[in-house]
Amino acid sequence: MKYLDYITFPSQEEEFDFFLKIKRSCYDSFYPFQILSRHGFCRIDFEPITILYGGNGCGKTTALNVIAEKLGLRRDSKFNKSNFFPEYLNLCLVELEQKIPKCSCIVTSDDVFDYMLNIRSLNEGIDLRREELFSEYLDVKYSGFQMKSLEDYEQLKRVNLARSKTQSKFVRKELMDNVREYSNGESAFHYFAEKIEENGLYLLDEPENSLSPERQQELVRFIEDSVRFFGCQFVISTHSPFVLALKGAKIYDLDENPVDLKKWTELANVRTYFEFFEKHRDKFRP
Repeated sequence: MKYLDYITFPSQEEEFDFFLKIKRSCYDSFYPFQILSRHGFCRIDFEPITILYGGNGCGKTTALNVIAEKLGLRRDSKFNKSNFFPEYLNLCLVELEQKIPKCSCIVTSDDVFDYMLNIRSLNEGIDLRREELFSEYLDVKYSGFQMKSLEDYEQLKRVNLARSKTQSKFVRKELMDNVREYSNGESAFHYFAEKIEENGLYLLDEPENSLSPERQQELVRFIEDSVRFFGCQFVISTHSPFVLALKGAKIYDLDENPVDLKKWTELANVRTYFEFFEKHRDKFRP
């Protein structure tokens, strides 16, 4: 499924014309100007899966943020737009194949990291409450409580509950709404699974962060299935070999000048891994 057809970014000539028109000189940065144009990156033609590849500082995250803001996509974490962001967006052109679904969003590394911190905080609060319940269980079970009025009825129910159950069952019942304690990798994967719905456009910024190689491959299968069966489109920034190997992905190499289309097996990062394992091939033999 394709919702987004293409987007154009201002060229160096268009940026130069813009700077001639402004008279403000109190800024030491014109971000996002002079980032994508530096390597002649002026247009993206999208497929159901489009990947922006490159090292740190190549502009792949900038491109994702520009696309997200131009389309008005939802995001969880704020980012620094700079004073020139609106003016840069005015110079970008976007063409849609069909209306962008409301569920569409951009997912950044900050979003995933904040989610994992929130889960951890919730679990720490549950751990504290669990210790309190352990103490309460012992106090209630062996308190010798006797009901003297109807006001004591709720306490009597707790005494009977404690006396009829083991300590672990008592605590589990009292924490029925507790948050399941996932590992960081599990939490990160569940965040993507919750965010990605049917029939949506999703921008993922380095989704491999916080994911083990096994989880990265699980995410790859999830993305492929979302495209094939559930009408989703993805634009992904990454340098993970696992994500780069997504079936049918169109890959822009932002490390090239000018930016060029590549097969995933031609990318420098992937070739480095390949050469390393080729060099140590004998270490993997029985």
